[in-house]
Amino acid sequence: MPVTILAIESSCDDTSAAVVRDGLLLSNLIASQEVHRKYGGVVPELASRAHQANIIPVVDQAMKMAGVRPDEISAVAFTRGPGLLGSLLVGTSFAKGFALSRSIPLIDVNHLHAHVMTHWIKEPERDNRAPSFPFLCLLVSGGHTQLIIVRDHLELEEIGSTIDDAAGEAFDKCAKVMGLSYPGGPVIDKLAAKGDPQAFKLTRPSIKGFDYSFSGLKTNFLYLLRDSLREDPEFINKHRDDLCASLQKTIVDILIDKLVKAADETGVKEVGIAGGVAANSGLRQAVTHQANKKSWNLHLPELKYTADNAAMIAITGFFKYLKHQFAGQDITPLARFNV
Repeated sequence: MPVTILAIESSCDDTSAAVVRDGLLLSNLIASQEVHRKYGGVVPELASRAHQANIIPVVDQAMKMAGVRPDEISAVAFTRGPGLLGSLLVGTSFAKGFALSRSIPLIDVNHLHAHVMTHWIKEPERDNRAPSFPFLCLLVSGGHTQLIIVRDHLELEEIGSTIDDAAGEAFDKCAKVMGLSYPGGPVIDKLAAKGDPQAFKLTRPSIKGFDYSFSGLKTNFLYLLRDSLREDPEFINKHRDDLCASLQKTIVDILIDKLVKAADETGVKEVGIAGGVAANSGLRQAVTHQANKKSWNLHLPELKYTADNAAMIAITGFFKYLKHQFAGQDITPLARFNV
């Protein structure tokens, strides 16, 4: 019998459903919530309400696209956390109800683990090259920045993380103080292409080991704008592209320096990135440069799988299904959930 996994992702503001059969992705559908843009960030209450409205039609369409009937589903995988608790509750409750109604297993998935597992998503008629083990992954998203050694599909070891703010958070908050639209990371990436990355010298933290810190950089950037605006109220408008280019280069350099250090000290040559910030063009160029220099076997996720999506939940759930790692109906979502 084929193993068919229905997956639900609802950790933040995107409602997503996907179907994987025997490790092959059949469908992946995402409903985004545009309502948050005017607030400059995700509003938790609005997000959970939108998930309630979206989840049934999204799941229905994902199953139809996959050509799969409810009675063909082997198990339901869902994001347990980390994320917004109200949003997670919607996905968890739906997954529980579906599993209970079909008398099939329930599989809880760590959202961060799933981002790393993006590299094992397989699609029909595509080069499905996956990393060998051990695999060193730089996971960079709005809320997390981690260095992880993947020893097996279900065995991950975190060797470094941010001690304060994440890289994605630094992008978004610096974008906000410049008056850029939300989410700020992609906007900075676009503007940076037109600017001079050497125009402004920004703070680079000195943190031991493989850990990261971005709070000092955010503060430094804020003070730069504050002091410069006192002298010239048009400072941001005149230098926006250069500010974006300098900020992006600094963040990327901080990320790459620790990734290179980790690869050198562990000796791991299978290297990759994952998470929302893995879509950043500056980061992708920098890691590709280092891979050529260091002879890494580099793995870059497709852009469509860098953002939150159920395909990554489905493939993680598939590997957990093979190991019979199931959850009970009493399981609850977790706003904080370490990889």
